[in-house]
Amino acid sequence: MQSTQFDYFPILMQLGLAVGFVVGTIIISNFLGPKRSSASKDKNFECGIESIGNARIPFSVKYFLVAILFVLFDIEVIFLYPWAINFKELGIDGMIKMVVFMLLLLVGFFYIIKKKALEWE
Repeated sequence: MQSTQFDYFPILMQLGLAVGFVVGTIIISNFLGPKRSSASKDKNFECGIESIGNARIPFSVKYFLVAILFVLFDIEVIFLYPWAINFKELGIDGMIKMVVFMLLLLVGFFYIIKKKALEWE
C-alpha cells in the first residue's frame, strides 16, 4: 500500500488547528482579561488561609519512595485485570505465568517490608 505526503495533510491540519486554538486562546485571554493588581490580590494563600513560612521545605526521600512503591503496586492491578478477564482462555499456562508474576511481586513486597521502606519515623 503506497502512501503519499498528501495522506498526512489531515493530520497536519488537525495539529495546526489544535495548536492555533491553544495559542489563540492564550493571546485573546491576555488582551481581554482583567489587569488590576494590588498587594492583597498578589498575596499567596492556600484554602483561604494565609501562608506561613517558606514553601520550599525539603521533603523526606521516604515520601518519594512510598509514592514510587504505590505506583509500582498500582500497576500490578493493570496487569491483573486483563488476566482475570481472559482467565478461561489462557488455561493452565496463563495460570502458571500469573503465579510466577505474583510470586515476584510478593518477593519485592517482602523485601521492602524487610528494609522498612513503608515505616514512617
